[in-house]
Amino acid sequence: MGLDSNYTKATLSLLNIVLLVVPLVSIIFSTIYVYNSSQFIELLLSQPIARGKIWLNIFIGLSSALILAYLLGCGVPILLYSSIETGFSLIIIGVMLSVIFTAFAMLSSIGSRDRAKGIGISIFVWLFFAIIYDGILLVLMFQFSDYPIEGIMATLAAINPIGLARIFVLLQLNISAMLGYSGAVFKDIFGSGGGMGISMVILFIWIAVPFLLSYIKFNKKDL
Repeated sequence: MGLDSNYTKATLSLLNIVLLVVPLVSIIFSTIYVYNSSQFIELLLSQPIARGKIWLNIFIGLSSALILAYLLGCGVPILLYSSIETGFSLIIIGVMLSVIFTAFAMLSSIGSRDRAKGIGISIFVWLFFAIIYDGILLVLMFQFSDYPIEGIMATLAAINPIGLARIFVLLQLNISAMLGYSGAVFKDIFGSGGGMGISMVILFIWIAVPFLLSYIKFNKKDL
């Protein structure tokens, strides 16, 4: 950020890096950790400790470590060289994405005993949300451009946590031209304040749903 006097351009450049790297590191690191700790988890299960408590603490520990790494690596320079509002929004989405993809990692790792398959599923989840989903959205936009699909596009934007995180920061920057089609529709329908509030609620849902699915599967799985 110190190389460019325009903090908005620097923030946008950092945003693109955060949206790709943070989810990838979070999901791969968490998946590998769960597989490497399988014997330790089995040892814990032989003790009089509730299964759910073990799984919850693993999730909290992984999320906390990744959040701390993100705050040290990106949070400090963001707060030093970016505006307060934009800096906090970028920090918030980085933290949220770290937790979301940790939850996805735990779901994929508990869903398969095969280490290679579990890591492959995690990579595909990241690839889908980071790259493939935008392509699908673009195709739908061109195919149905003659129809009033604004509401549908706003709904589809909420399905992708990475896209939603991008919109969250860009709404804070108030750069309508750079929001993209789905983001512009999102702003037109909900407005900046409402759009940001809805974004946060949906991001929390993205944390809760994968983790609860993995939590239920872990409690039922015969290890």
